[in-house]
Amino acid sequence: MHSMHSYFTRPSTIRRLCKGTLREYIGHYATLLKDCGYTRASARMQIYCVSNFSRWLERRNIRPATIDEQTLQRYLAYRRRRKELQRGDAAALQRLLELLRRMDVVHSKKEQARVSSRARATADFGRYLLQERHLSEATLKNYLPIIDLFLFDRFKDRHIDVSRIQAAHVIEFVQRHAHALSPKRAQTLVTSLRSFLRYLLHQGQILTDLAACVPTVPAWSLSTLPKFLPPGAVQKVLSQCNRQTAAGRRDYAILLLLARLGLRAGEVVALNLGDIDWGAGTITVHGKGGRSAQLPLPNDVGRALAAYLKRDRPPCPSRRVFIRQNAPHNGFANSIAISTLVMRYLRRAGIDSARKGAHLFRHTLATDLFRQGCSLDEIGELLRHRSPDTTAIYAKVDLQALRGLALPWPGGAR
Repeated sequence: MHSMHSYFTRPSTIRRLCKGTLREYIGHYATLLKDCGYTRASARMQIYCVSNFSRWLERRNIRPATIDEQTLQRYLAYRRRRKELQRGDAAALQRLLELLRRMDVVHSKKEQARVSSRARATADFGRYLLQERHLSEATLKNYLPIIDLFLFDRFKDRHIDVSRIQAAHVIEFVQRHAHALSPKRAQTLVTSLRSFLRYLLHQGQILTDLAACVPTVPAWSLSTLPKFLPPGAVQKVLSQCNRQTAAGRRDYAILLLLARLGLRAGEVVALNLGDIDWGAGTITVHGKGGRSAQLPLPNDVGRALAAYLKRDRPPCPSRRVFIRQNAPHNGFANSIAISTLVMRYLRRAGIDSARKGAHLFRHTLATDLFRQGCSLDEIGELLRHRSPDTTAIYAKVDLQALRGLALPWPGGAR
């Protein structure tokens, strides 16, 4: 109950709040709020909400183990009818449910029974990609929606029986959806579908190698130019960070990591405090497919990180380097938050670019290094490319130099 005393001074108030079906868990909820950095006023409102919910459960003889999302909706509807629903109540109760699940209070079997066979099949494939093939979370976010769509197209909401999938179903799915996608997304569609069908064959769920039936979508290597910022634009974006504020100093450190080291958005999100070796002046980056690399820490990046960590990083249990400014104080949920941050600062700098995500800085760094005379091997090593072909696209960026090498077109203007 120690955390309850952080928000309420009177023992009688604490005893009154800790009643009902959830009385033994309300103190744990208060501890969660304190660890996440919620203000005293916000935490008190959330505890009152959970306390009222606890007494409502007791009046209806609902046991903690049977609480689920439907239970929360019933209670919120009850509060709405009584005109007692407060802003933030739904989020507070969802936070409580997640805590009860982590504490194994809520039975996981009941939850599993409610999951559709399509969602189960997609989730099983996702676990295979993570645990067996060691692919990244970002890859899962690209692959799994496509597989879910494929299974829905074939089975709708009926029970999934993958043994009934035929080559014609695979071909028809690709032909129907690929034409509406960009070339890159169409490539992702066929790649994820092949991977899923090979997985089914590997698991013995199908007997025919249907992956061979997936049509090929043309994607010519090096057919496009990388998107990058013009000279001076990166510094202009960095200058938009208000380094007199905590949020500005955090954002400045993030943008420097993108601009100086070419980190991917997901790599920034995944950075932990232990990844920075201040003595050696290095930083360990956890990249795609579970691969890690140690990079030298430039002086300006190190100073920006140190300033943020010393002055601005909220105290919290998380080991992530970059933490949300507002409660709950934990790391960014995913790479979208970093790309959104980049878009915001590009807009402030008045820069209009075809590409607006975090990868724009990675391409710009590679382009600048190539123009300064760095070899493709050196650029590939910094960007941690697995294949030289990935780096080769930057050989196309210096168009003025290439024009000087071009031969006149026979019969053309002189």
